[in-house]
Order: sequence, then structure tokens, then C-alpha cells
Amino acid sequence: MDIQLNITESAEAYLAGLLSKQTTPGMSVRMFVTQPGTKYAETCLAYCKPGEEKEDDEVVQMSQLLVHLEKNSLPYLDEAEVDYAQDRMGGQLTIKAPNAKMPKVNNDSPLSEQLNYILFTEINPGLASHGGEVSLEQLTEDNVAVLKFGGGCQGCSAVDLTLKDGVEKTLLERLPQLKGVRDVTDHTVTDNAYYQ
Repeated sequence: MDIQLNITESAEAYLAGLLSKQTTPGMSVRMFVTQPGTKYAETCLAYCKPGEEKEDDEVVQMSQLLVHLEKNSLPYLDEAEVDYAQDRMGGQLTIKAPNAKMPKVNNDSPLSEQLNYILFTEINPGLASHGGEVSLEQLTEDNVAVLKFGGGCQGCSAVDLTLKDGVEKTLLERLPQLKGVRDVTDHTVTDNAYYQ
């Protein structure tokens, strides 16, 4: 495994205890990040029954349990820590994944990750000054980015200019494999629009 992941002894013992109470033999734990590389990213731990693991999972054999790491989540799990702290109410499992929202991407990363990275680090900070944001809804098979604007950008009269001269121009310059950009936002909703 070429990432740094720390599951503390107390967390391992706690998770192993949970697994021992399950009725399905051979249970393990699966760790992944939902909506990685975005501000909505969440790092998750889930039970993994035999047969639910994926072929390309990274498998970590610990002394008390087996952990499956989702392949697409690996860059986002780098430097993550899973810990369990005992307290008067029993205890609490915590997961800290500093790279879940800020991926380490490079030219070999999937196009959707590179897109999210540029949106998150370059485009959204500029849109935030108008209370706006843009997110990747979908990347089509023919490499067209389907974007959705929110906040002050939704319903804004200048959104076409923002899309064409700002977002689309930046993405196409930075990602030559991208074939186009499309907006699926419902701009008839103008409640929060920066320019009406």
C-alpha cells in the first residue's frame, strides 16, 4: 500500500469486537470516501460480507481484522487515521482524513478527479466571492463535463459569461482530454442570484 493509513490499536480492537458480534462468518471492514475531492466528501467504514469486496480493493491484513480499501478512494485516504477513544458514555470512533476533500491528483488520475480538483481549488474560490459554486454532476462517456451551479450562480444573469469565459475556458485549457462543458442548472430559480 503506497498510502499512509493509521488504524490505531484501540480502533482495531473496537472494530474487531463489532465484527465478532455479527452473525455472518468472515466479515471484514471496507473503507471508502463518498464524493471524494469535493467539500461534500465523507469517509466511511462499513461492514463487508464475504463476496461484497471488490476485485481491485487494496487489502490490509491487521492482527485482529481485515480491511478493504476502495481503489478509487486510495488517494483520499492517504494520511487518514481511525481512532477509538473510550469515554464515560462508552466511546467514540473517529475518522480523520485530511485529503478526502482535497485530493492529491496528477495527470494519471481519472479525469473526473482532475476536474473536481480544478473546480474545488481554482474555480469555486473565485465564485465564492459572489456566494456561488459549481460542481461536477456527471462526466459523460465522450468526456463532456456536466456541471451544476449553486448559490449566487443559480439564476444569475451573468452565468453564461461565467460558464463560457471562466469555467469552460479554464477546464478546456487545463484538461485537453475534455471535449466540452454543459450546464444542467435550473436558472429559473433566482432567489439567491448575484445578478438578477
